[in-house]
Amino acid sequence: MSLVPFDDRDGQIWLNGALIPWRDAKVHVLTHGLHYASAVFEGERVYGGVVFKSREHTERLFRSAELMGMSVPYTVDEIERAKAQTVAAQGFADAYVRPIVWRGSEMMGVSAQVARINVAIAVWQWPSYFDPEQRMKGIRLDVSQWRRPAPDTAPSAAKAAGLYMICTLSKHAAEAKGFADALMLDYRGRVAEATGANIFFVKDGVIHTPTPDCFLDGITRRTVIGLAKARGIEVVERAIMPEELEGMQQCFLTGTAAEVTPVSQIGPYSFEVGEIVRALVADYDGAVRQRMAA
Repeated sequence: MSLVPFDDRDGQIWLNGALIPWRDAKVHVLTHGLHYASAVFEGERVYGGVVFKSREHTERLFRSAELMGMSVPYTVDEIERAKAQTVAAQGFADAYVRPIVWRGSEMMGVSAQVARINVAIAVWQWPSYFDPEQRMKGIRLDVSQWRRPAPDTAPSAAKAAGLYMICTLSKHAAEAKGFADALMLDYRGRVAEATGANIFFVKDGVIHTPTPDCFLDGITRRTVIGLAKARGIEVVERAIMPEELEGMQQCFLTGTAAEVTPVSQIGPYSFEVGEIVRALVADYDGAVRQRMAA
């Protein structure tokens, strides 16, 4: 498969206050964020030139940085303007936005109290996280051997780079078996999420989703819960055990990259791409397009 490397593309990236040529946006190999995962980031989508729920994402970026002991050297408003500037410079109507905050190369060691806090924003085209031909048929998930950590072992409320190590391991293992992604359980053995998206189930017209007490309460997750309630669909947030999947009839994922993606299989359990899932796919698409028009 031919890949276009992310370090060899045209365009501009916002780095520490200014737009610079894409290929010049580099860090040193002894950057603290690379060695010790002292980095937080966001994933956002642009629809019609407008970042969907942009400020919510920026505010979460700042909360994540605070949980990681990092003070972002800009205000929320300044990052909002920087994102808009970068989106405009790239010129894509529909795109993906990646703001990232990390500790620099001034200190190398576990402690890096005075290392510079850097901020970058990149924008590129990323049409669909999953194969578009398979998406509406329902993707297939493996069950990961790795579990989401307890909230007293890692800052689980932060969108921190280090927390995605086990997600990469889980997704790679799933893809090696022919699956699109993996379901991750939490430290208690309960259903948690996929590697980069929240998960929902439908049974007898009611939506069930895990309580996000050790993983991110996603912005797309909250948006879709609102859309379901607007349709009069009951949404129950609760602990879900793996054996309960046998009785679930529909399943779907939500996330900025995944948007709303139906699931047809998790391990030995199968699900239909039913009316509720299809309705929420359409509702979410309508919500982002309405926001774009406004």
